Amino acid sequence: MATTTRIAPGSSQSSPAAIPLLNRRPLLAICVGVGVVLLALSGRHGYHVDELYNRATREHLAWGYVDQPPLVSLIARAETTVLGDTLTALRVVPALLACVVVWVAALIARELGGRGGAQLFAAAAASASVVTLNAGHVLTTNIPDLVTWVTVGWLVIRLLRTQDTRLWIAVGAVTGVGLLAKNLIVLLLLALLVGVLAMGPRAVLRSRHLWVGAALATLISAPAVLWQVTHGWPAMEMSAALKTALGEDSRVAFVPFQVLMIGLFLTPVWIAGVVALLRRAQWRAFRSVGLSYLFMAVLLIAIGGKPEYTGGLQLVLLAAGSVVVVEWANTTVRRTLAGTALVGNAVMSAVLMLPVLPVALYGSNPVLKGLGVFQMDQAAWPQLAEQVGTVNRSLSPPDRAHAVIYANHYGLAGALDRYGPEHGLPHVYSGQNSYADFGRPADDTDVVIAVGVNRTTFGALFTSCEPSGKFRTDLPVADQDTEFLVCRGPLEPWSQLWPKLTWIGFQCPYTAEAITAKSEKGCSLT
Repeated sequence: MATTTRIAPGSSQSSPAAIPLLNRRPLLAICVGVGVVLLALSGRHGYHVDELYNRATREHLAWGYVDQPPLVSLIARAETTVLGDTLTALRVVPALLACVVVWVAALIARELGGRGGAQLFAAAAASASVVTLNAGHVLTTNIPDLVTWVTVGWLVIRLLRTQDTRLWIAVGAVTGVGLLAKNLIVLLLLALLVGVLAMGPRAVLRSRHLWVGAALATLISAPAVLWQVTHGWPAMEMSAALKTALGEDSRVAFVPFQVLMIGLFLTPVWIAGVVALLRRAQWRAFRSVGLSYLFMAVLLIAIGGKPEYTGGLQLVLLAAGSVVVVEWANTTVRRTLAGTALVGNAVMSAVLMLPVLPVALYGSNPVLKGLGVFQMDQAAWPQLAEQVGTVNRSLSPPDRAHAVIYANHYGLAGALDRYGPEHGLPHVYSGQNSYADFGRPADDTDVVIAVGVNRTTFGALFTSCEPSGKFRTDLPVADQDTEFLVCRGPLEPWSQLWPKLTWIGFQCPYTAEAITAKSEKGCSLT
């Protein structure tokens, strides 16, 4: 495909002298195709556990939450207000943002000199990646975070190519929005900064535009930061809880996750992107981007961070590798290999991340059973509400009139909040993370249906706690066999009891020590 003849401002001999034309129509077709597939499948299986939480937070809008900034909750509120309170409505924005990720991947390939074929391969590879389909299928903090990562990667590569430091202002704006979705964008900026300091060109850091961009990012994200300050930095407590929960598992799983985030068949492509960024003479200006991944990997291993944090940067590397692969695929055999890898990765990613197969297969098939965790997090919520409804109907009319539900974690609470009304369930409360701030039972509440708590330690807070069945399902969901208790006569008013039942983290064993200590946070991850 023909390229333009204009010379990029400020380009050097080590940078591409001309930028190819954007292959708009085929790229648009790929983006639309991704969006159509995601929306067509959006109503299958059910809400993801984190979507149930985000659906609840939309009713309690704030500038921050214990476990995340406010953007996703605001998106959930806007979507359900405009489109209705349905599963598909909640997933419209994620599908559209996935299309943006695919488009920006093509822009990255173009900045690196990729012509039409390389741009199309980069877009298709991004579409076929596990990380894109995972984020684009459900409404969680992952999808806006992924958009900001690839967009910052594109802007920085463009800045390095053109030496136009005004792009720092755009980087700042995107970063500010990213901080309203997730704090991880700071990790990318740190890695890119280390890369530029180590590999150059350092001149781009000596610009007033860099400080203007930093100020803009600060201004946009200021409300969320101030919320953290005024609430005692709960994000730090969440980070500590995550590190405790992961233990050494994150280090052990780091390398497998680097393969999984993009997909087995396209792993050679993004690795080729790293190598080319570090070694290609014509990409000398972009060496810092390749080094940033290596720095990020070492840092995450050292601090025990989640290995999937590299996913956004891996998409940038995948786009770079797409340029390399298209140049390499200059014979029929090589083109066939590249195409097969692309299709194979798309199939694998779809089976893992999208509801393309009946959910029952993930529970019965020996191969899929170990790979269907993401699907199981979207399954059996209506059955849970139905079974808790049976417990509620077993109560005497006076008890039923004054009962509430306490759910151990926000997924259980969110599911019972969503499906409970059709089964006549009372108000649902949970002590996990910001769900604890959404309200507590009134002091005169005498009966509580407890879902998923420890009978011995939770029951010690009441006059009586009687088992009333367990959650039964044929699917291997995480909450299978969750116990239902009917507890009566709290030993203290709920205003005093509630602090013992609120906690920050990912699982709550209700240890006897935690309850006896009467600490502000009544649960421990140890």
